[in-house]
Amino acid sequence: MSKISIVIADDHAVVRSGFSMILNFQEDMEVVATAADGLEAYKMIATHQPDLLIMDLSMPPGENGLIATGKIKEDFPDTKILILTMHDDEEYLFNVLKSGASGYMLKNAPDEELLHAIRTIRRGGTYIHPKMATSLVREFVKADHTVAPDDPYELLSKRELEILPLVAKGYGNKEIAEMLYISVKTVEAHKAKIMEKLGLKSRPELVEFALKKKLLNF
Repeated sequence: MSKISIVIADDHAVVRSGFSMILNFQEDMEVVATAADGLEAYKMIATHQPDLLIMDLSMPPGENGLIATGKIKEDFPDTKILILTMHDDEEYLFNVLKSGASGYMLKNAPDEELLHAIRTIRRGGTYIHPKMATSLVREFVKADHTVAPDDPYELLSKRELEILPLVAKGYGNKEIAEMLYISVKTVEAHKAKIMEKLGLKSRPELVEFALKKKLLNF
């Protein structure tokens, strides 16, 4: 059985080292890289394509974990993300889950819980710290069933909202990839999703849509 490849992102070097020692000691886990902020974490994911990213939410002065979570899940959907933080806060929990994280743990949890969370997520499950799970259930019970938005533009993800005006302005896939630090293949995939979500068949239709939305401020 292959080991679970892991990247650790935390702005404290001592935390990165400590977690690395714990995880590398396990027979089924291997830390392949570490990062000090969200931007560096993104680069490490692009390089190593790990099974799991363990990431802190607050990593000043670089890009924080919440922003990075959304970008990483959109561009590298196969990499699972476990948020490890000191924030015992419902809003943080809901936001990271909406961004695509597969787990949420508090840093003061015992080592055994961290290992259990990693293995649970690796098997395709979701892990929520028991203390936070009650809040999640309560929010789910009271949540209304929302209706799909009338404007398909609202269906676009953050990354798709970045790519749409660039495509409309005539930039090629390679140029867009270099601007956003993603692969050409990823750009092509996002373009296909944009066309599908907006119900468009051609680039002229996309340009017309962008003009109506006032996205072409050259």
